[in-house]
Amino acid sequence: MIDATDIEKQCMERTLQPLGEVVAEIGMHKPLSAYTRAEVLTLIEVVVGNYQTFLASSQPRTDDTEIPF
Repeated sequence: MIDATDIEKQCMERTLQPLGEVVAEIGMHKPLSAYTRAEVLTLIEVVVGNYQTFLASSQPRTDDTEIPF
């Protein structure tokens, strides 16, 4: 386990809904051990992709793009 920051914890929480949608599409009663390779890769893609998207959107934006010299 990692010692997640508050922002990372929020990103994990926001990833639950997309993950749940994929699991529901695959079948809620299908055991993880019965998932196909494609289904597992889809789960990974959804979790990692959404986590990264949420993490990037939580970072402060700077409008100042000038070079400081």
